[in-house]
Amino acid sequence: MKRRTVNALRILALVVAVTCIALFAPLNALFIYLAPQSETIQTELNRAVEHGIAGMVVYVDEGNDAPAKSYAAGWHNKQTGQPAQSDALFKIASVSKLYVAAAVTRLAARGQLNLDTTLLEYLPEQAARITHAGEVTLRMLVQHRSGIVNYTDDPAYDWFAPFDSASVTHKSLALVYDKPALFAPGEDYAYSNTNYLLLGRIMDKTLGYRYQDYIRTEFLTPLGLNNTFDDLSQVSAQRLMSGYVSGYDEDLKRLAFVSPAGAMVATAKDVAAFLRALNNGSLFTAEEQALYTTLYVNSHDGWLPGYLSFARYHEPSDTVVVIFASTSGDSQWLIGDIIYRRIINMLEESR
Repeated sequence: MKRRTVNALRILALVVAVTCIALFAPLNALFIYLAPQSETIQTELNRAVEHGIAGMVVYVDEGNDAPAKSYAAGWHNKQTGQPAQSDALFKIASVSKLYVAAAVTRLAARGQLNLDTTLLEYLPEQAARITHAGEVTLRMLVQHRSGIVNYTDDPAYDWFAPFDSASVTHKSLALVYDKPALFAPGEDYAYSNTNYLLLGRIMDKTLGYRYQDYIRTEFLTPLGLNNTFDDLSQVSAQRLMSGYVSGYDEDLKRLAFVSPAGAMVATAKDVAAFLRALNNGSLFTAEEQALYTTLYVNSHDGWLPGYLSFARYHEPSDTVVVIFASTSGDSQWLIGDIIYRRIINMLEESR
């Protein structure tokens, strides 16, 4: 009787899941979800390309001395017909926040930053018109618990004409000045690119030089990550994977998002190496590792017009999976998430 009940509940859960996806998910994602899991990662990528993603790159690192594997499907550039390349450079968008949070962690552990010092104390001039700046701490900025509104949510912010490096801080902060807070500092959570814009500015001021150079010196160079870059200005257009918005053919690789919230460009292999180091203790000292685990996450997704990135660490299996998809849209994000889960399932079934 109990077994029948369990089976009935499983069937009910499946029906509910399928019904929800059928009602709310875009059609392309529904096709992927309902399709049976294939036996290979490459087949999953090929299927995703057939259902609306221009190109995909996947890098899988299972740890335990198993050789990492990379995959590619679709187009590096649709206009030229160049096939996708597993070593392509890609705008990793908000995955960049992992690197920024790591830098804040090291500076705090070394006593160069104080996580409980307020935003107003660090940036008195720029923060004077930010609501609750005298109560928002550095820790809250890292954890998205500041309550400060997200400047990229403002209707005046144009994703297709982003601010340049000379004006990004000034113009971005102008969109949040005097705006009501989303909540009292530390009382809730709301993801905000403004938090990381401010963290970048604080690090620049504290260091006396670009925080990007600190990240390179402290993390990228020691790890040998020679295919990770601060922003779009440092990379070859030919190596950068083209990016598209669902339903449009324009190549958006020219758009440069220069904020600390998501400016970095890298290969999937480099991102996987950083994520592995972030999670296995080799990036930090023991003290820094303990501090980081209280501050920020061990995985991150990213979005920019034309670019979706998934940098995920599956702790139960000690597996790092990086997925790049060169078409942005709700359907495409769901497809990327489904493929990640199927990759984990495949790996677990093969063990």
